[in-house]
Amino acid sequence: MASQAALADRIRTELAQYLKKDMESVLPQHSLREDLGLDSMATIELLFKIEEAFDIQIPDQDLQTLATVGQVIAYVQRRLRPVPSRQTAQPAAKRQHTTRRG
Repeated sequence: MASQAALADRIRTELAQYLKKDMESVLPQHSLREDLGLDSMATIELLFKIEEAFDIQIPDQDLQTLATVGQVIAYVQRRLRPVPSRQTAQPAAKRQHTTRRG
């Protein structure tokens, strides 16, 4: 998996390409609406592009929480974290019991 900085840069690059701007001009603290000038439809289109780029689904209820570039970055980072395996979380006592004969 890419580092958090590399992931943030990739998201900023996707946003900049969509906006036809330089990536350096798209900062994490920027508001999608006020600073970058996106209306509701443009925000949805942009987030669809992010979904495609990172192969994730952004549920409609989550769209309302994504108001800044930084929030989009943090959201994608959370969604791309690996889920811990259930087998590694199995208690040690249970594993020992299944291998012991008696």
